[in-house]
Amino acid sequence: MGRWLGIDHGAKRIGVAVGGMEDGIATPLEVLPAEPREAMIQRLRVLAEEYQVEGIVVGWPLNMDGTEGPQGRLARRMGRELSSATGLDVRMWDERLTSFEADQALAGLLTRQKKKRRQDAVAAAAMLRGFLSSGGPQVARVPGDVPPD
Repeated sequence: MGRWLGIDHGAKRIGVAVGGMEDGIATPLEVLPAEPREAMIQRLRVLAEEYQVEGIVVGWPLNMDGTEGPQGRLARRMGRELSSATGLDVRMWDERLTSFEADQALAGLLTRQKKKRRQDAVAAAAMLRGFLSSGGPQVARVPGDVPPD
């Protein structure tokens, strides 16, 4: 069981974390600008190679009732794009409440500006920890296997 990159996909920023199935530990790495898209995808390719990951987990922002909204569809599209661009196993994982968890983890530790720059990577780590502790790829969805709305 290997390492995975966790991606907190956003319109402006992409939070990135890395973690391993063996120990379940996920560490925030960095926050990337979402645009230009090709530069962001290239950086994710470099990180995947550098950390020798076996796959990428994309945070899937579902609604509180479990349905998929517009942001969920964008995240799923990102998952399909990363699968094609990297050739890696890409999975989707419910990221509900990970931004709240990141806010709680950073509360009182950083200035507002520094917190904003770090929050997406911390949210990616929270999402990735959930993926790793729940069975990882055995239970997560592949982007192309999710039925459209």
